[in-house]
Amino acid sequence: MADAPTRVAILGSTGSIGRQTLEIIAAHPDRLQLVGLAARSRIETLAQQAKAFHPALVAVWDVAKAQALASLLGPRPVLAGTDGLIALATDPRVDVVVVASSGSEALLPVMRAIQAGKRIALASKELLVMAGELIMRLIQEHGTTLLPVDSEHAALFQCLQGVARERVSRLTITGSGGPLWSVPAEAMGAVTRQQVLAHPKWRMGPKITVDSATLMNKGLELIEAQWLFGLEFSRLRAVIHPEAVVHGLVELVDGTILAQMSPCDMRIPIQFALSFPERWATPAPPLEITRLGALRFVEPDLERFPCLGLAMEAARQGGTACVALNGANDTAVHAYLQDQLRFAEIPRVIAQTLEHHHPEPHPTLDDILAVDAWARATAQEFIGSWAAH
Repeated sequence: MADAPTRVAILGSTGSIGRQTLEIIAAHPDRLQLVGLAARSRIETLAQQAKAFHPALVAVWDVAKAQALASLLGPRPVLAGTDGLIALATDPRVDVVVVASSGSEALLPVMRAIQAGKRIALASKELLVMAGELIMRLIQEHGTTLLPVDSEHAALFQCLQGVARERVSRLTITGSGGPLWSVPAEAMGAVTRQQVLAHPKWRMGPKITVDSATLMNKGLELIEAQWLFGLEFSRLRAVIHPEAVVHGLVELVDGTILAQMSPCDMRIPIQFALSFPERWATPAPPLEITRLGALRFVEPDLERFPCLGLAMEAARQGGTACVALNGANDTAVHAYLQDQLRFAEIPRVIAQTLEHHHPEPHPTLDDILAVDAWARATAQEFIGSWAAH
């Protein structure tokens, strides 16, 4: 008798990761079954997905749009708000929750899903940046599993299989350098929106693409790795790897380095998070190593990319410093995408917000939510004051 399919719910189904997760589910109908879809506000796309996949559960975080979604879907209930996302993520029909939302609204639903014993496939950097200590403690207490979907953390996770932590000297996260890696330092202040959003390797949403251009994404990934793999920050580093073929490296105490290589295709780590510990055939193209040529690894320039340095300093401070970092960055990037802020001012907003914050080393959930709200409001005040001048 064949094993029953793994039942999947997706938080953030209308974004890039969510859409590619649906591709994987469609490619393996005998192994994966979609049970729930949730999105923040793109109800037209969410309705199309619901009609194509017929999930038992549909939720929209924006309560005001829930009724509009219900009218698109016909006579079926639509879950709404944080309570709706929690109901979807904790439903007994769900085995795995894919967290593809980039916002903090998924934090409470994910924590409740862990408490309900759900396996978590995590693509959202922000949740571990904000609440890594709480989330990993819950994972341990409730005996469930968190599998990383980010390509870099999925790479490290694979390399660490069967490796005792005491044998690990250092973990290295790689990054392509984003769209601005080759831009001279003197030209960084004049980069255009088109340059910033033209990522050379990955197909991502605008917010993550901006984070890639500032290298904030590497900083967030370092903080995330600290919690995922239980290592102190001094044993983590990020390097620029323009070819984006090697996604993570594990350096062992005897000098051996284990590396994971694959094409720049997020369907590979998404599928691995859903298939683990098995490996299935993938729709992604193979990596032809004879055509790779040279592979370069370069230390990032923190003067050209100050956001990475800000993230590293927040990681060293720990606690709510990382919450403030994430909230300020999210607000600054949103303002940039809304033409309220220049690209070079993004790190300035983050730095000033962090200067006004006094970190709490071991925050509660209430502390995290309060600091997140404070950081966003404080960052917005700085943005508004600069716009007024």
